[in-house]
Amino acid sequence: MKTWQLQEAKGKFSEVVKSAQSKGPQNITVHGEPVAVLISRRDYLKLINPKPSFVELMRSSPLVGCDLGITREQTATRNIKL
Repeated sequence: MKTWQLQEAKGKFSEVVKSAQSKGPQNITVHGEPVAVLISRRDYLKLINPKPSFVELMRSSPLVGCDLGITREQTATRNIKL
């Protein structure tokens, strides 16, 4: 993460924004102390709309309740070539 002093970030704002889009979050400091992080909209949307858990994904599937007609072989073992 690149670090920018506030004065430099203000003067090169378009460069800071472009860097956030292409290189990731940009750290902004005041008097050497980190005070802000600029992130791209894509990264921001990932933060506010996290992916659902696997269980939530399965429960929201349009196939919930459908009989898929899956059968399983009932033999104790299978023959395989090693």
